[in-house]
Amino acid sequence: LTGWMTALVTPFRDGRVDEAAFRKLVNWQIQQGIHGLVPVGTTGESPTLSHAEHGKVVEWCIDEARGRAPVIAGAGSNNTAESISLIQFAEKVGADGALVVTPYYNKPPQDGLEAHFRAVAAAAPQLPLMLYNIPGRTGTSLEPATVARLLECANVVSFKAASGSTEEVSALRALCGDRLAIYSGDDALTLPMLAVGAVGVVSVASHLAGPEISAMV
Repeated sequence: LTGWMTALVTPFRDGRVDEAAFRKLVNWQIQQGIHGLVPVGTTGESPTLSHAEHGKVVEWCIDEARGRAPVIAGAGSNNTAESISLIQFAEKVGADGALVVTPYYNKPPQDGLEAHFRAVAAAAPQLPLMLYNIPGRTGTSLEPATVARLLECANVVSFKAASGSTEEVSALRALCGDRLAIYSGDDALTLPMLAVGAVGVVSVASHLAGPEISAMV
């Protein structure tokens, strides 16, 4: 996976997830030439969707994409068992990969983070995983050295960098080489992150400026 992906919003109408609007959004993104669709990430309201809503949004995205663009399903949780359940669901319904955020609020140390991600990776060994580091929201940060050890898991293949630091990308590239596909997780830092080793962006601005972001990447 390279290029630009959109962290899709989850539309609502009258207090419920709006399936028609979501499917329209997926189609519009594909028409814009998107390289990947990321439903139920942070921008998709993953912390506030019910499990049933979460599953429906992933299924709608896969169904509407119809193989025209890869679907990287949000599957993170601060509960390892819950994240395993979400990963296995994503694999079952045909997602092309999964986005797994660091456990939030719990603030585990590096060995705890490593154990969490190893357990998640082992639960769906054929599903490519994108690790997601966003310490400003989760209260913990996945260090580059820990990521390098996690590459022992064959399905850990990419990393969404949303720490606000280009130094993180440089360190990851130095430790992991081309084994890890690094994505900017911050629209404002996409260009400098590309300059130091990122291969693309998981964008929010691409809801409105997809072709321009594609040209930049």
